[in-house]
Formats: sequence, C-alpha cells, structure tokens
Amino acid sequence: MREKKPIYVIGHRNPDTDSICAAISYANLKKSLGEEVVAARAGKVNKETQFALNYFGTDSPQLLVDVYPRVSDIMEQCHTMLGEHDNLRKLGKVMRETGLKSIPVVRNERDLAGIVTVSDLAKRYFDDLGMQSFSNTKITVRDILSVIDGDVIVDGDEDKLVNGDVRIAAGSLRMIESIIQKNDVVLVGDRVSPTLRACLEREIACLIVTGNGHIPTEIIEEAQNHKTMILVTPYDTYTGARLINQCVPVSRIMQKDVASFKPTDMLSDIKGIMEKKKFRSYPVVENSKVVGMISSDKLMVPERTRLILVDHNERTQAVEGIEEARILEIIDHHRLGGLQTGEPIFTRQDRVGCTNTIVADLYFQHNVVIPPKIAGLMLSAIISDTVLFKSPTCTSHDREIADSLARIAGVEINTYGMELLKAGSDVGNMSAMEIVKNDMKEFQIGDRKVIVSQTSVMDSSDVLKRKDELLENMREVCSREKYDMCLVMITDILEEATSLLFVGEPKTLIGEAFKKTAADNILYLPGVMSRKKQIIPQLTEAAKKYTAN
Repeated sequence: MREKKPIYVIGHRNPDTDSICAAISYANLKKSLGEEVVAARAGKVNKETQFALNYFGTDSPQLLVDVYPRVSDIMEQCHTMLGEHDNLRKLGKVMRETGLKSIPVVRNERDLAGIVTVSDLAKRYFDDLGMQSFSNTKITVRDILSVIDGDVIVDGDEDKLVNGDVRIAAGSLRMIESIIQKNDVVLVGDRVSPTLRACLEREIACLIVTGNGHIPTEIIEEAQNHKTMILVTPYDTYTGARLINQCVPVSRIMQKDVASFKPTDMLSDIKGIMEKKKFRSYPVVENSKVVGMISSDKLMVPERTRLILVDHNERTQAVEGIEEARILEIIDHHRLGGLQTGEPIFTRQDRVGCTNTIVADLYFQHNVVIPPKIAGLMLSAIISDTVLFKSPTCTSHDREIADSLARIAGVEINTYGMELLKAGSDVGNMSAMEIVKNDMKEFQIGDRKVIVSQTSVMDSSDVLKRKDELLENMREVCSREKYDMCLVMITDILEEATSLLFVGEPKTLIGEAFKKTAADNILYLPGVMSRKKQIIPQLTEAAKKYTAN
C-alpha cells in the first residue's frame, strides 16, 4: 500500500534565515499538536542560516526542488513479481489469488525483464489450442513434472531438455507408431502393454500415465532398459495435456519492450506515453530494480502535495509547481501577493519584522513548551530579519519575543546577534552571481517582472569594488530569465544604509521611486535596510505614477 504523502512546511525560494527557521519551528509546533508534518526548504541554505543551524545543533530541512506530481506520488509498492523462468501455471495461480491484471517479470531478483498481462495469457490460450511443441523452449522433464503434480515411477535425468512434441497415445497401434516421434512427451491412459511398449520403442523423452493408471511390471523394466522416464499423474489425459501446455516459462509470452518509469518522473511527462501505449499498469524502476507499479487510472486524479507556506504568500516566490499543490495554511509577515486557493485555509499574518515572531506567538497561544534549540532558531530569524533590531520593520513586539526566546535559548542577544550577522556578511568567497542571487525574491511591480536580492555586510566597500562584475551578472540574469529589472541591495549593517545596484528599464522608475538621479546603475540610500518596507512599496507607487504618465 502506498504511504500517504506528508504535509510540508516550506518557505520561499532562495531561503533566508527567517524562511528556514520558520519551517523548522512551525513544523515542530504542528508535531507537538499531533500533526504529521515535515520541515522543508526550496533552495540552498546560506552562510548565516547555516551558522544558526550549527550553533543550535539542528539539521537543515528537507530540500524540495519542486512539488510537481511525480510517479512516486501515485506508485503502489510492488509485492508480486514473477521470475522469467516461472511457468504459465504459476502465472495463472498468482493472477487468480491476487486479482492482478499485470505482473512484472524479473531476473536476478528485481531486474526488470518484461511484463505479462492477463491479455497475454488469454492470447496464448487461443493461439495454442493444439498440443504443445517444446522445440527451442528449453523445457526440462522437471518442468513438466512440476505442473502435472506427478510422481516418478522410472527415474531418469529430470534436467534433460525436451525438444519434441506433446502426444496423446490414443487410437490404433498403427496410428500411434506413425505419429509418435523420438524425444516426444507421450500421455497415455490405462492402456494395454503393447501400446505402452510401442511408445517406449519410439525413444520418447518420457511417458506420462494419466489417472494414476496401473503400469505393468514388464513395462517398468522395459522403460529402465530404454532409459526412459515414466511419470504418473492423478489428472485425466485431457487435463494433463492442458497442464503440460502451462509449463512454458512466462518469458515466452511476456512483453519485453516495456514502457517503464522512474519514481522521479513527472506525471506530465509520462502522460503522453501512457496514452499511446494504453496499458493498464506500468512498472516503476529505480537503479534497474522494480520498486513499484502505477495504474493509468491513478493518473487521472493524482494526490496533490499538501503545503503550509511560511514567510511568503506570492506564487512567484513559492517552490516550483505550487499551482499543482494544495495549500493548507499561510504564516507570513509580508504584503498579500494574490496567491489563490481552491478552499478556505488557515492564515496568520501580522505587521511584524519576522515570521518567527508570529510562530512564537502561536507557541504561546497553544501553551506549547518551546525547546531551547527551537527558541534559538526563532531568535536567529528575528535578529536576521530585523538586522539586530535596526530595520524599520522591527516592532516592539519583535523585541519582546526576542527577549523571551533568548532566555529560553540561553544566549545573550547582542553578542550572539553580532556573531550571526558577521557569519552572514562574509562574502569574500562568494562569486558575483551568488551575490546577485543571494536572498533573491521575485515581485510583480505594475506590469514588470522584477527581482530584488539583498546581501548584508559589515563593510560594503569591498563588495562595491566588484560593481561592474555584479552589474554584468545582473544583466545576464535579466536576459536569461526574462526579467524586466534586477535590483541588488548591498546593505551595510554598521552604517545602516544600502547601496542599490540596478539594471533593466526604465531607469526613470528607480529615480521616481527614490527621488534621486539614476544614471550610474547605483544609488546610495542612507537609512534603508528593509526590502519589504523601504524598496518594494516605493517601487510599487512609482510604477503607478509611471504608468499613469
């Protein structure tokens, strides 16, 4: 049975400390309330966040590259398989007992060899109403013995290959002598000795006496002289003949050109293949091993990934495939970004400086004890988002919550806060592209698609020496990913100011937003530290005026 997918608590793409810590802290709260959730992230953990995780001994959340429906979402575990040497009788038995219409055929335990369906079995039956020929089938006497539930009366080489036909010794002695050939398998009922002797004289592969018929002593002795095996079966001659036809291995009727999929394949990618092949079921293979089966029926209504969004509510900032997911909750402190849901959901938004301030409130509201390491992570997020309470987004409530969390975590706020910010401000080993994409978020500003990233440093002079390199990479991102504008905030924590680099058109929009001349692709903005409160609102208002003009 396929396991139910978990609920993921996840932040925005290019996650910052607030996004990662909110996923961890809110997931912990939900677990404490008895819900099955998993903390996740939609991108790489930055240096500042990793410092916090290491400091408080916490693992990074699970990475979700996207939440598009995949084969693993509809795959059923495969507990029934057949070996390529298993016979048709076993196939029929397995299908009757399990009700399965398609069964994978494997070699070397789980390596996919083919697939056999009830249609293949039916076709075999109707195409082979006559007696079986074992030419080139590699069938042994042992294989025949296994399907007729027989006993050995005269021993011989049970592993000897049989390459003749299956014959029934009926009719006159003359007819028997004219039909039966060397290496044939002969079924005979309770016949007189001359008939049995005539069969043995033809150098047959083995003689099968049906209906537990009596075998005279002289025939047994003659079979031993001819080195011909004699088997006895409880079934009548007709049933015995049909059973022998079922000793053929499933590899003779299985489909070898099999359409198979990997657990990671997206359902949108395999839909066309399934519609073309029109099979009921398909094997799922990982590292050449069969791990499951998927039904074409399940493709119609795949289970959607359930998400709780933290620190964002805009589709452009969400994990890839958000439109295919089911959103259950949103916990955030940003503007409303127009994300729509198909059903009512729980939302908690507040005008505070950090999502983790809201999460901490929910711990207190539900009277759930906050573990010290969780308190430390939430404190780290508040320090990061408010830049140690210097950001204009910071509220008195953020500071109150931070004080409470610091006591639980057992740290001194200013000392730990400077260590955290210093860890995040080390950009010496970062490439220009990494700085351009650091903590990057996408916004729709009027009719423009805009990205704004932010990197906080203790001293902005070294980063700004790389201005030309940064601008070149910003233009590359705009061109490659079809953005109208790219803005990079280099925020100096000690100066409490931001140098804003920008590329794209129109430059007049930047000038209008910040009331400065925007001629050199860089603006110095004293007192500006918040993207949310001091960049995006100004751009949005300027876009309205620019459009109106």
